[in-house]
Amino acid sequence: MRDAAKPTQQHQKQQHQEQQHQEQQHPAKPLFPLVFIGPMAAGKTRIGRLVARTLDVPFVDTDARIVADHGAIKEIFEQHGEEHFRALEREVVAQALTEKAVVSLGGGAVLDPDTQADLARCSVVYLSVSAQAVRRRLGGGKRPLLRGGIADWKRIYNQRRPTYEALASIRFDTSHRPLDAIADAVVTWTTTRT
Repeated sequence: MRDAAKPTQQHQKQQHQEQQHQEQQHPAKPLFPLVFIGPMAAGKTRIGRLVARTLDVPFVDTDARIVADHGAIKEIFEQHGEEHFRALEREVVAQALTEKAVVSLGGGAVLDPDTQADLARCSVVYLSVSAQAVRRRLGGGKRPLLRGGIADWKRIYNQRRPTYEALASIRFDTSHRPLDAIADAVVTWTTTRT
C-alpha cells in the first residue's frame, strides 16, 4: 500500500532540515541492529522489511516474534494484562537487539528503561506519522490499546513522542510519502553516514 499524498517542496525541505538537526544531535552509532521505533501504524514493519531486503540482512518484527512464541497480542492483553505483555516484549526485544538485523519494535517497547538503555547504543530510526494518515491505515480491532479509535492513538502517541524523539538517531515522517520512498531514504542514510 502506498500513501496517496505527495510531499510539497516545503515539506521536503523541512524534513531534510529536521534530519540534519537530528544527525548533529546524535553521532553515528554501529549500523546493526538498525532499529525502527514509532507509533502504531507508522509503517515500521513495512519499511523495515524493505530496508532489510535492500541491505541483505534479516528482518525482526518483535511483535511477530511475541505472537509466534506466546499467541495473539490482543489475547495476551485480555488474559494476562499489559504488564505481563511488556515483560514478554522486553525479553524478545533484548534478544533482537543482539542480532545483526533490521528490527521493528512495537510502539510501546520504548517505555521499558532497559530497552531505552539498549537503544542508546543502537542506530534508531524514528518513524513519525500524522493522525490523518493513521486514520487511513488502521483497520479492524487488532490493536488492544486502541479501543477508543483515533482519539486513543493520539493520546498514546502524545505520551510516547518525547521518548521516541530522545532515542532517535534520525526521524522520517511517513504521513505524505510512499513507504518505499522512505525505505530508500533510510538505506541512503545508512550507507552515507560516517
